[in-house]
Amino acid sequence: MSDPFYRSREWRELRAACLARQPHCATPGCLERAVVADHIIPRSRGGADALHNLRGLCLRCHNQRRQGGEPRAWTAASGQPMDPRHWWNQPGAGNLSGLGAGTVWGEPPAVSSDPDPSGEGG
Repeated sequence: MSDPFYRSREWRELRAACLARQPHCATPGCLERAVVADHIIPRSRGGADALHNLRGLCLRCHNQRRQGGEPRAWTAASGQPMDPRHWWNQPGAGNLSGLGAGTVWGEPPAVSSDPDPSGEGG
């Protein structure tokens, strides 16, 4: 970060606005707090120093980006966490929503359209 722009008032204001707009990491599935205002199109490739070209990233995802390419998504397109050790993928591991391992990896539980499945009425 030897570029003097990153020490300017303009950059500090842009960074603050970016992190206020996006307080959590922009990488899908990452729930960490955003601490870096990252240029989507890097400045070295002509990317603008403007809010529309900034996103908030956590330090880990920003470091992945700096090592080449985009940060690794932590979820599949469906929103399912890709890490098999993630609590969402563990049967009976506190997933109170009823979704997760049982509905993604297998058949969903049967749902009755009858409002009174006992058939007793009333």
